Amino acid sequence: MANNPIQKWHQVVQEKNFKLLSEILDESVTFFSPVVFHPQKGKEITLKYLSAVAILFNVESFTYTHELITENMASLEFELELDGVYINGLDLITWNDEQKIIEFKVFIRPLQGINKLHDFMGIALKKS
Repeated sequence: MANNPIQKWHQVVQEKNFKLLSEILDESVTFFSPVVFHPQKGKEITLKYLSAVAILFNVESFTYTHELITENMASLEFELELDGVYINGLDLITWNDEQKIIEFKVFIRPLQGINKLHDFMGIALKKS
């Protein structure tokens, strides 16, 4: 199971290393946001969203609490606090045989957390 992009993903989150993020995303990657209705297809848009999230979640309270990793998929549960709002979420990450991420789905709870994330992401994406 060690031959997967999850360790590198953790490095991206910890170091805000967007060059490494670009290296582990497949050109055809699809990003599923908890606040955007349509899937975001392609490396460029996925980089934009994941970079904004990595910066946004750069708070002391952010932590991955559980991980489940299989042959080509990982489930990473996380939690953090933004402006006093508790957020609990899940990243579902799928990769191909080349160890490139082909699908990234983010689930968030509770509703107040989704609303706070929506507000912050709107600001972050306008800056990028």
